[in-house]
Amino acid sequence: MSAFSRFTPLASALPSTVPFVGPEAIERQRNLQVKARIGANENGFGPAPSVFAAMREQAGDIWKYNDPENHALKHALAAYLGTAASNIAIGGGIDELLGQIVRLVIDPGMPVVTSLGGYPTFNFHVAGFGGRLVTVPYRQDRENLDGLLDAVKRENAPLVYFANPDNPMGSWWDADDVIAFAKAIPETTLLVLDEAYSETGPASSLPSIASLIDRPNIIRTRTFSKAYGLAGARVGYAISTPDTATAFDKIRNHFGMNRLATVAALAALKDQAYLNEVVGNIHAARDRIAGIATANGLQPLASATNFVAIDAGRDGAYAKAIVDGLMQHGVFIRMPGVAPLNRCIRVSVGPEADMALFEEALPLVLKSLA
Repeated sequence: MSAFSRFTPLASALPSTVPFVGPEAIERQRNLQVKARIGANENGFGPAPSVFAAMREQAGDIWKYNDPENHALKHALAAYLGTAASNIAIGGGIDELLGQIVRLVIDPGMPVVTSLGGYPTFNFHVAGFGGRLVTVPYRQDRENLDGLLDAVKRENAPLVYFANPDNPMGSWWDADDVIAFAKAIPETTLLVLDEAYSETGPASSLPSIASLIDRPNIIRTRTFSKAYGLAGARVGYAISTPDTATAFDKIRNHFGMNRLATVAALAALKDQAYLNEVVGNIHAARDRIAGIATANGLQPLASATNFVAIDAGRDGAYAKAIVDGLMQHGVFIRMPGVAPLNRCIRVSVGPEADMALFEEALPLVLKSLA
């Protein structure tokens, strides 16, 4: 049967797709079982026991809607960050917030600046609202700040996206460079500073909250998906001036937040001792991944995230063959989608069993490709 005939011209012109192929889809398509799930930048160490306890304790309240003002989580985050609750907006992960930001700023045909090979979900939202992507290639495996700024000014772009630390390469800029870039952005351009990996990078990479909090054209996005281990709960937040943060209330789904996910986020934020432990585990797993890569003649890139990009030394076809070969052994990983970044494979951190399976399978795959 044909599709409904009165979709908008924009919707009719878009492909029916998702930015990422999930491991579940790969299992279905290839009739394979994922044994080591280390490809989706998830935190395989999981959330704190205190988070599970809080969710169990309040599971009986799931019949209630979540507080549409997200009052408790806003105030908890404000206390943690050292700012006011009015500086915070809550959403269903950074992905949802990115869609809302694009909707707030972009009309069809407007230019949006981002990095070529950067986070695909942002591009997905830009396309969904009819924006025109203007991309800047990476330079030395980092986002090119000078190039992004030049493109913003050249295009008079109302929106620019920059992730620090970066996905998909794991690279980062120091806080002073980030602040200088942010302050150089014209006041008529909104900067999305995606800090999904803020907890896993070096302290020197993270600008203080105070350094940018008074700038209405900067929105910093953060998440409970990575270091806190709550990717499936979908809880993210944005930090900006009160007027910019309040703009989300114009378009968001006020009953969109999951009640137990909010409970989980509050408990996770409270348990900083566990967060410190997990960040240590993430650092150790990054070292383990780098060691496995080196032992097999591959070059790991320095990482400030919960994954490691590994230079496979050839082209995208070779890297894809490694990804596909590892999946034959039940090891799910990914790779960047754009050349020359796609010479790399990308391995997320995970518990010892996942690391051991990756260590066992990688030399077998490389031997088969030799």
